[in-house]
Amino acid sequence: MEKAFDNEKYIKLQQKHIQERIKMFGGKLYLELGGKLFDDLHASRVLPGFDPSVKIKLLEKMKDKAEIIMCISANHIEKNKIRADLGLSYDNEVLRLVDQFRKLGLYVSSIVITLFKGQTSALKFAQLLKNRGEKVYFHKYTKGYPNDIDTIVSDEGYGANDYIETSRPLVVVTAPGPSSGKLATCLSQLYHENKRGIKAGYAKYETFPIWNLPLKHPVNVAYEAATADIKDVNMIDPYHFNKYGKLAVNYNRDIEVFPVLKNILKKILGKDLYFSPTDMGVNMAGLAIINDKVAQEASIREIIRRYYSYSCAYKKGQCSYEAVDRMKMLLNELELSASNLDVVREAKKMSRESGRPCVALKLANGVIVGGKSKDLISAPGAAILNALKTLAKIDDIPLISDEILLPILKLKKEVLKSTNSHLSLDDVLIALSIMSIKSEEAKKCLDQINNLKTCEAHSTFILQPSDESTMKKLGVYLSSEPQFLDNNLFSN
Repeated sequence: MEKAFDNEKYIKLQQKHIQERIKMFGGKLYLELGGKLFDDLHASRVLPGFDPSVKIKLLEKMKDKAEIIMCISANHIEKNKIRADLGLSYDNEVLRLVDQFRKLGLYVSSIVITLFKGQTSALKFAQLLKNRGEKVYFHKYTKGYPNDIDTIVSDEGYGANDYIETSRPLVVVTAPGPSSGKLATCLSQLYHENKRGIKAGYAKYETFPIWNLPLKHPVNVAYEAATADIKDVNMIDPYHFNKYGKLAVNYNRDIEVFPVLKNILKKILGKDLYFSPTDMGVNMAGLAIINDKVAQEASIREIIRRYYSYSCAYKKGQCSYEAVDRMKMLLNELELSASNLDVVREAKKMSRESGRPCVALKLANGVIVGGKSKDLISAPGAAILNALKTLAKIDDIPLISDEILLPILKLKKEVLKSTNSHLSLDDVLIALSIMSIKSEEAKKCLDQINNLKTCEAHSTFILQPSDESTMKKLGVYLSSEPQFLDNNLFSN
């Protein structure tokens, strides 16, 4: 796939910009880091060539000067909030992230439980962390927020929070997901630092929307598509235009909160340092785009996939129809159809001709292969096998005999009590790996599995969660029709 983004250029620009911001505040910066630090797959889909872990690589470049504070909301612990893309609860994701950071040599100094009001589950999580030797702090709801600035910036407001001890010039404040209290943690620290006579400042680092791309650029519209369920809307930053006479893109929540944030920062620091939400940002992603056409085309495909994703989520009762309606509006704005993807058209054609559920998959060379549900194998399993055979240039011969498949299906039904009538994609891949011990053809196919990354696929039905998860692990960009495979209400 042709690249749209230069990672090396991005890291150099980003590192320089952050260092300049540290100097601007006299030697210490609290950097609110939004989005995903690992596996930023949305960015890699809309900006081909974008390294999903580029933020981590940036931090590795600055690790001698940086430390990390992890935030988690007590409300998210209490409600057992799940990170949907990984299936992990937010508290477990904090543990995973801390381990990942430390394996890379990054310094995680502390964990902050925000919005704390005595939740039992939050206290238990804190005790678990303390038992493992972690520094844990509690931050409560900020008294007076958002309008009573005098109370907010006082010992009753931010002053009521624990002071987090930090030692390095760059303090990265991050979290397992949104609404985790990152901003409040940064501002609380600024208040405490200022009282102690320590010069420190605040900045925000988020990839999207990209401030120096047009408002309706497909990359920015793709961000709106990704957040359609929480109603984020891209807007021209009015404060930036009024101050500098230049157009810049930001999103509604940052623009709405800016007057409050500006006054809080002025109260703490004694002067205005930021005149717009865009001023606060340090994101240089727009300057590292090297092929705008490729970025636009990739973003359009992502917007269409998001439409199908929300449509399926609505069908499964996981989001409101408002999100689907929002996606239809975004498609109309760009004059797009949900059938603009060739894999969508091909999957529907295969299904009409065969009368069976089908999955179509487009290889990197543009060839589209498909798979339909068979007596033993699900459509995703058949599609992946056919794709691997095509990549390995294997004749259309059976790769896995029924002698291997039938005992697996029998075990799942009779012993494991599975209600599924077909073997899952996981089952098929495990069977293929077993066959590869004796079959040269199976081994050749298995050797091609990494070439499925970034391939697009479309299913004519909602996949089983296990099949959908495996497709994502293979790096396939998947979309599905919002139709259930059968009338069963429960399957396992």
